[in-house]
Amino acid sequence: MISNSLYKKVSLVCLMLFVSFIAAFASIAPKSEEAKKPFDAREFIFGHVSDSYSWHITSIGHKHINIPLPIIVKSQNGSWHVFMSSKLNEGAEHKGFILGENGKVMEKLANGTSVRPFDISITKDVLSILIAATLLLLIFLTMARMYKRDAMYVPKGFRGMMEVVVLFVLNEVIKPSIGKDYARYAPYLLTLFFFILVNNIMGIIPIFPGGANVTGNIAVTFVLALFTFLAVNLFASREYWREIFWGDVPVWLKAFPLIPLLEFIGIFTKPIALMIRLFANILAGHIISLVLMSLIFIFGAMSVSIGTGVSVVSVLFSVVMFLLEILVVFIQAFVFTMLSSVFIGLSRVEPHHVHAHEEKH
Repeated sequence: MISNSLYKKVSLVCLMLFVSFIAAFASIAPKSEEAKKPFDAREFIFGHVSDSYSWHITSIGHKHINIPLPIIVKSQNGSWHVFMSSKLNEGAEHKGFILGENGKVMEKLANGTSVRPFDISITKDVLSILIAATLLLLIFLTMARMYKRDAMYVPKGFRGMMEVVVLFVLNEVIKPSIGKDYARYAPYLLTLFFFILVNNIMGIIPIFPGGANVTGNIAVTFVLALFTFLAVNLFASREYWREIFWGDVPVWLKAFPLIPLLEFIGIFTKPIALMIRLFANILAGHIISLVLMSLIFIFGAMSVSIGTGVSVVSVLFSVVMFLLEILVVFIQAFVFTMLSSVFIGLSRVEPHHVHAHEEKH
């Protein structure tokens, strides 16, 4: 049975998430003179899911409250420039740099053309990653310190929940998928799971420091999939490579290397599937929620009565979608970690004669 205190805690969390959702909905609605302009659904949707050089907090009347972030770029002449993104607000130019139509920093050359400089700026997604990494360090270093002080320490509350999740991922995902070498990969896979989970959760909280579309950014999922690709192929057993290029198939199939070719292609399609699955699922969830919100402004521009009716339905569906995303953030972190564990386990295959010898005994 679930205790009343747990019910209260879960209800409080749900209430906070719902209130933050409504607050975010109010903050993104067009204000006064902005409402007089034709509503651009494309700009509205992609403006919220795209990365940016500033972090929009809310709007009060005509004033937009943003957190400017540092822009770090290298110009064509080799010099580095560091300045805040607020220097480029409203089409301004600073030290020869402007914001292009694609929202990226561009450098204006003497001939009038613009080029992309080497850019390592702290963008919204980068800052969100740093915040998530800091949270993870605080949580797990604190727990590690507790266990170091007392080996019999029994965590309670949030720490107890974290221990349950760690043991579940370790015992139900990593160990069965990898086998006897699981301890070698457990730190990476557990870090991967919690990194994705924390960023997913922060992504559906629409108020600062949440709201960044980190795992819906294909550059981020590409790097995560690349790490799994390296873990699979750099530490693979010799038998793994033998099965790819010289598998147990008839000789005539080895002479015509169709299967080795397919197996070799599979080395790259597996991490690509990881990358696209996480990116597409998280991005789709955000876009659907924003599309539902856009319907309010689109139909509201046609008629107040129609807009009012659509707004009720749209908000209800948006809340349902928001609750569904809460489930998706856990599922996607679990699936990415599970598939990474499976791929690593497949790369640690042992020679078949070893298995046959063990079965005889």
